[in-house]
Amino acid sequence: MNNVLKSHLALFFANLIYALTFTLAKDVMPDTIQPMGFIVVRITGAMILFHIIHRIWIREKVKREDYGILILCGLFGVAINMTFFFKGLNYTTPIHAAVTMTSAPIIIFILAVIFHGEKKLPLRVVGVVLGAIGAIVLAVYGRQLETGNPHLALGNLFVLINAFSYAIYLTIVKSLMSRYHFLTIMKWVFSIGFVAVLPFGYTDVLAVEWAEISNKIWAEIAFVVIGTSFLAYMLNIYALKRLRASTVGFYIYLQPVLATVVALMLGSDKLDPVKISASLIIFIGVYLVGRKPKAVQE
Repeated sequence: MNNVLKSHLALFFANLIYALTFTLAKDVMPDTIQPMGFIVVRITGAMILFHIIHRIWIREKVKREDYGILILCGLFGVAINMTFFFKGLNYTTPIHAAVTMTSAPIIIFILAVIFHGEKKLPLRVVGVVLGAIGAIVLAVYGRQLETGNPHLALGNLFVLINAFSYAIYLTIVKSLMSRYHFLTIMKWVFSIGFVAVLPFGYTDVLAVEWAEISNKIWAEIAFVVIGTSFLAYMLNIYALKRLRASTVGFYIYLQPVLATVVALMLGSDKLDPVKISASLIIFIGVYLVGRKPKAVQE
């Protein structure tokens, strides 16, 4: 299996994890733990895991001139990104959040064109648009959208800020990939993110009645810490080493597809022509964005 195919598989599994996170994280907040407290828990757990693995396998040091870009990556990729995602998800619904997140690949594509000189090929633009259409249809179709929530607009705005922050992170972290192992980058990104969010969330952590948490909620917390914060981030950064930032970001469009597949497997959803058509549109978009133009290497 070549490295490019491995990178695409890594993105597939990362976004499968993200697709599950919308619902699982919503179960935990805010009844068990407030959003900022949950962010501190997930960042702390992932940071410890990255430090342990880096200590065992890599032991790579970072040059002083790269600290500035790492700080920005920690702020945009972890602190701001996670804070606004969880705050937004606390106010809005998983469906609204999934639809709002479809703006992320478009933002990433625009930033990649501006800062990385990525070619604005017509087929790639068409792929981005097709992906957005398919993802929105699949996220909304057959589901009841909540409209009476007074905080819904604010929640959607927060998720949009999260999407923009994530787009900036994917754009700027790309410059570090040729100089450092991805585990080195993740160790520093989460360490910086931890320092940034701790003052805002430690009181929420202290307020949690940890002894009263059910096994179900513990499992969901573990999934978010180990799956969403550790594995998904590691898979994304691994893929970014060999693929364009816009390709990595575009996989966000697969999240409603994967969420639908999971629902079908659990028997909580049914397959119909609209879902099939929307999924096909997304996969066509993935192909158009991810295909390699002649004489241009991934």
